[in-house]
This record gives sequence, structure tokens and C-alpha cells, in this order.
Amino acid sequence: MERVPVSVSDSERAELERLMRGRNTPQKVVLRAKIVVLTADGVPTSEIMQQLKTTCPTITRWRQRYAEKGVDGLRKDATRPGRKPRITDEQVRAVIERTLHSTPVTGTHWSTRTMAAATGLSKATIQRLWRDHGLQPHRVETFKLSRDPQFLEKLQDVVGLYLDPPEKAIVFSVDEKSQIQALDRTQPGLPMKKGRAGTMTHDYKRNGTTTLFAALNVATGEVVGECYERHRHDEFLVFLKKLERQTPKELALHLIVDNYATHKHPAVQTWLTRHPRVHLHFTPTSASWLNLVERFFAEITHNRIRRGVFKSVAELEAVIVAYLAHRNQQPHPFTWTASVESIIEKVGRAKATLETLH
Repeated sequence: MERVPVSVSDSERAELERLMRGRNTPQKVVLRAKIVVLTADGVPTSEIMQQLKTTCPTITRWRQRYAEKGVDGLRKDATRPGRKPRITDEQVRAVIERTLHSTPVTGTHWSTRTMAAATGLSKATIQRLWRDHGLQPHRVETFKLSRDPQFLEKLQDVVGLYLDPPEKAIVFSVDEKSQIQALDRTQPGLPMKKGRAGTMTHDYKRNGTTTLFAALNVATGEVVGECYERHRHDEFLVFLKKLERQTPKELALHLIVDNYATHKHPAVQTWLTRHPRVHLHFTPTSASWLNLVERFFAEITHNRIRRGVFKSVAELEAVIVAYLAHRNQQPHPFTWTASVESIIEKVGRAKATLETLH
């Protein structure tokens, strides 16, 4: 390639020398300035290569850049075109459409392997497309649309207690976690170690069950709990009486409960009549997600029960009581943020989608 002629004026040479001496000048810019100065001084290319320990293409590139753009051209790298996409928009749309509206012949949902095999793309590409579009075919959540004819009224009542609780009152979210099993593993598990998770046997011995009645103070996060052998209206009434005794008499009690028959038993209604400061508020049918105490049940199950080993019901109940006592030392409330309007909008979308499936 013919050598590009380089002409450097006095002012440009001064600027180039300033760049070469500058303590904050990037080394790649220093190299470019030296190439131009040595070229202007008539130094042969081979000697420049040896002196600066660089290559002929590099020298040629920056001679050309200086000839075209002057000193400013040495300070910035030329923009390079981005890598051409390896998949087309049509392929992307096909993957998303297939993920949303079909299932593989051999399974109930797509995996990166099955989708890659079906489309001819790599697993990494499928994973990236799903991530970019917020798709997680491997996950599924439980859901049931409430058909309660009084859904709106009950929804407004319960959410109103969360977002705008009445004055001189305590709001409790109340429910029972029934059939908590005291499970003892058939063998001790292996401890966790580097590179290996802890283990527990797949089989177990059942040592009985208990039922946890719990009332979550919506404002403070404190939980009043009691374990009983069964979960009939008798136990619920005993729990109500305990809750009523433990709260200041001058405050009204508003209890959010589900539609379980135990909560509507005539004996319970009679007791409520004699204790007018206690009010029950029922969640809509098939809408247990409206009851905040369910969040506490998920917490205690994950933290203390699911992986526990219990040789008796008494041992299980002692663990539950200890967990409640520890949690109530530093209680944390669960904050409800969804408005009635946002819930109605979401339910409306769900209904519209379900209607298209019939």
C-alpha cells in the first residue's frame, strides 16, 4: 500500500507533543500521536514499527485518520457497525408465539432444550429471548377466579380495612392452617458441604397432625397463635375468646376470615351477638389471597415446618410456639398495596381471557 503523505504544521506539532507528554492522555492516543510525528519527520515505516513495537496496519490506519481528520481524529476510535443479529425478527416472533400458544408433544410446557430442538436455535438464544420477553414456561402459579355474587362488596370491605382501618379498633387477619404434619425422616440427613446441598430422605414417618389458629395484627405484624388437635367451630370459638381477652376492652375488633363453615356456625354467631365489639368480615369465595395471614402461613411453612423433623405432635407444636415468640419480638407487618380498582381491572382481564378458552 502506498504510504499516505503526512504534513504537520507548527501548531499541530505543538498539539501532538502536548498529547504525548500529557499525564492523563490515554496510551493508545500517545501511540497514535507518535506515529504521526515520526512519519512527518520522515522516519521509515519499518523503523516506526520497531521503535513503537506496533504493526504496519496500525501505522497505516492512523496516518490515514490524521490525513482525513487531523489531531481530533486521533482522540476517538471510529464507530464500528454492530454485529449483525444471528436470528431474524420472524424467528423471534415464532419462538414467542410458540411459547405462548402451544406445548411440546412430550410435555406440558416448553423447556430451553425442547424449544431449541423444535426451532433449530441454541438453548442460550431461547433463554435470552424468554428473558427479554418476561416468559418463564417452567413456572406456574395457582389461581381460581371467584364466582361470589357479592365479590365486589366483600372486596371493598376487606381492602378498606387494610388501606383505611377504622379508628379505635384493631384489625386482625384470621385463619387456620390445618393438618400440619409432624414428620420424622426415616434416616438422618447428610449435612451441607462445599459443592453439595444438604440431604433428607424422600420417605418419612407420620407422627400425627395439629392445626394452627392464627390472628395477624395487620397494623403491627404481631401474631396471636394457638395449636389445637382439630379445627371445628368449638376450637374457633375458644380462639376467639382468647383473642377477645387479650385486647383492650375499649377497642373494637375487626376480624378478616374466609367462608369456612366453622366461622359461620350458630354457636359462633350467638357469641358474636353477646360481644358486639367483635366484627367478622368475610373474604369472597375462592379468594383466600385477600387474607394477609396466608402470607404468614407461607412464611412459617418455608422457614420452620417444611424441612423440619418432628418425632411427635408435641415437638411440632413446641417449635411453632417458639417461632411465634421469636417473631413477635421484632414483628413486621405485611403491607397491602393493591387498590380495589386495580384488583377489579385484573379480575376483569382474567374473566375475559377465560371466556376465550371455552
